[in-house]
Amino acid sequence: MYSTLLVLVVAGLAGPVLSAWKRPLVPVVVGELLAGIILGRTGLGWIDPASGAMPAFYGLGFGLLMVTAGQHVDIASPGFRASLAMAIRLFVAVAIVAVPVGLAIAAVVGGVPALLVMILLSGSSAAVVMPIVEEHQLAGPAVTTLTGWIGLADGLTVVAMPLALTGAGRVAPALAGDGAIIALAAALLWLTIRYEGRLLAADLVERSRQRAWALQLRLSLVVLLVLAWVAEATGASLLVAGFATGVILARVARSDRLALQLMGLANGFLVPAFFVLLGATLDIRALAGSPSAIALALLMGAGSVAVHLLAARVAPAGERVPLGLSASAQLGLPAAAAVLGLGTGALSPAAAAAFVAGGCLTIVPAAIGGDLLARHLGGSGATVPVPEAQGAASA
Repeated sequence: MYSTLLVLVVAGLAGPVLSAWKRPLVPVVVGELLAGIILGRTGLGWIDPASGAMPAFYGLGFGLLMVTAGQHVDIASPGFRASLAMAIRLFVAVAIVAVPVGLAIAAVVGGVPALLVMILLSGSSAAVVMPIVEEHQLAGPAVTTLTGWIGLADGLTVVAMPLALTGAGRVAPALAGDGAIIALAAALLWLTIRYEGRLLAADLVERSRQRAWALQLRLSLVVLLVLAWVAEATGASLLVAGFATGVILARVARSDRLALQLMGLANGFLVPAFFVLLGATLDIRALAGSPSAIALALLMGAGSVAVHLLAARVAPAGERVPLGLSASAQLGLPAAAAVLGLGTGALSPAAAAAFVAGGCLTIVPAAIGGDLLARHLGGSGATVPVPEAQGAASA
């Protein structure tokens, strides 16, 4: 067991190593994915994503990544409502544009469900975008809009995607589960706001700090695991559970200490483990042996970028290209579609690998979008400076 963990942790270092240069070779997540591909099913076979505790590490890493995404949504901020309205407009626009593009891709390639292609093109990936946002320390209305757009896209397409592969039979329980998670999260949020002083007194927090109990971190993980348990029991999305936990923390747990603790737990181990294990699940050999699958991967990558850039025309002029490129990222949803499609026989191994490869192709445009957004926000002073302690923890 420890040898496997050692390989997993060392593989996660590939991201920072390849991004440590003055001009980074690749984004952090790309290096971690590449390490997983080399060490997983496609390459050496040293990492089996389905063995031992690996599925638990994968799920916890994804959940904590979604917590980070949710923490960027402060529902009490004055600009939240305006940004949410723009996010809804952007998602509606991308869903409309994805229909003809998806139909065209399905017609050209053949053998893949057109509805699935349209849903995947409409989606996005907080798993890719949020590490880019964190790396650049971005904040402001444009970032809130981007986060809201990605949250809507992730949540709605995660629910809709199974319909394209398995029919409507499993959608109703998943919808009910998502509703239960949202209702429970809203209740927890209300309770913590209403009885914050009684539930976690200031002197108890201070004792936790002095005695190194990490009490707030423990309670945060309890909330995440409770919502994740509801998601697992109902077939709902872990994305919703993690995102809801992050929204709660953004509203009631404004602590630099808690932020540093979460950063250490997530970015130090579990989130890199998620990306390495995701790369380890890919079967690139099946993709390489099928010309039609290669075409599908290229069309899905290019199509996602084109669809999101066209939809971003509804955004303010200076933010259109950065937002469109950033939101074009695809990763988690194509991977989920590949797993579900292979399990039901709706997708061949080559087509499943093509969808994931197409998602990987969008990571570089998303990274470029993050750079452009950082430049745009840097000019208006909207980036968040990194505190000295936070910078030390990140290192």
